[in-house]
Amino acid sequence: MADSVTDKVKKVVSRQLKVEESLINPDSDFVKDLGADSLKSVELVAAFEEEFDIEMDEEAALNVRTVGKAIEHIEKSMKEQGKSGADPQ
Repeated sequence: MADSVTDKVKKVVSRQLKVEESLINPDSDFVKDLGADSLKSVELVAAFEEEFDIEMDEEAALNVRTVGKAIEHIEKSMKEQGKSGADPQ
């Protein structure tokens, strides 16, 4: 079974910010809770684009403050771009 968008987001955040996946939840704030700075935030957006094969509005994406909002933003971008959450068959 393919990983959900939430699982993939947590994996990317964990990898990019060097934070244990178990410490990441939808309410986690990228800056306050997970230690992201402006450079890490840009790297996160790029990593999300690569992981989900989408293009994100960088300005809008950088204004996303929590993991839950990032998941919503990614799901919206995927829907708009005709991508599914599952890996291709």
